[in-house]
Amino acid sequence: MGLIVRKKASKKQLMDMRNKILDIAMNLNRIGNWAADDYYAKKKRIKMFLENTTKYLQQVDKIPHNSPFKKTFDRFMDEYPKLKEEGLEGPKKPLWWAEKMMTWGNILTHRSTFLSK
Repeated sequence: MGLIVRKKASKKQLMDMRNKILDIAMNLNRIGNWAADDYYAKKKRIKMFLENTTKYLQQVDKIPHNSPFKKTFDRFMDEYPKLKEEGLEGPKKPLWWAEKMMTWGNILTHRSTFLSK
């Protein structure tokens, strides 16, 4: 049986990961703002950005286990599928849903700084 050695992520890999997280956060804030303005008028754009955000999430490499950001990202990944589903179906409370999207966008923006440390 071979030993599995995990290399520490390079500074460049962490910065690339952080940039992808910032793209995700920006999408969440845009989606939240559109939903707060008028979810039903901007539903098509919201759906498109939800799909783009999902693709970005699939491109994020594994967050290093020793990163303080990992716990935050794991919580987000637990909640995102529910938020996405609600956004695609049409939220029962669009303003509440918009606020959650923007809150996660802000959390990811601020906490992503831990990836570069």
